[in-house]
Amino acid sequence: MRGNLKIMLVDDHTLFRKALKQILIDTPGIADVEEAISGKEVIKKISQKSYDCILLDICLHEENGIQILKKIKSINPDIPVLMVSMYPERQYGIRSLRAGASGYVTKKIPPNHLRKAINEICHGKKYVSPDLAIELATEFDRSANQPLHKSLTDRELQILTMMASGKTISQAARELHLSVKTLSTHRANILRKMGFTNNAQLIHYAIKNQLVY
Repeated sequence: MRGNLKIMLVDDHTLFRKALKQILIDTPGIADVEEAISGKEVIKKISQKSYDCILLDICLHEENGIQILKKIKSINPDIPVLMVSMYPERQYGIRSLRAGASGYVTKKIPPNHLRKAINEICHGKKYVSPDLAIELATEFDRSANQPLHKSLTDRELQILTMMASGKTISQAARELHLSVKTLSTHRANILRKMGFTNNAQLIHYAIKNQLVY
């Protein structure tokens, strides 16, 4: 790995962030690891200092990680960003790459694979798993028959995933720091865009399309 790397780690789950930071500190070639817990904090930091790469969680309470990614790239399009998520690649991998990410990994990734991912994106490469590579390769063949969830915004997809995984509207609202009314509006938009009339149809679709974590 290239020496003296400066890395920004963005995650609002303290235990995971501290554990991941220790892995990075113990990695030869990484000189400094800074932490941030919100989109506002990471935007402020990259405006003041330079970093070799950013590790960014998709699910932050304040804001969807992909929206933060877009803001980062608008400020500094050259900084590589590795998305780190609890969600399977199938849900957010391609969306992240389209938004400017240099790679996408899940939080189940072994430390040696994470180090490889960081090394590759810091050398200007992309990092994707074999499964995501296959998904990318077949993406061009799907234009005529896109899955229904492709029409959803990043936030709507996140809410669909949470609902399909057993979260109630109230639980999802608390976790995302949104009002129940706002969540209900999102739910109505999801149903409308996908042509469904109830939650049961959404859940059936999500399970069939492997959108449950």
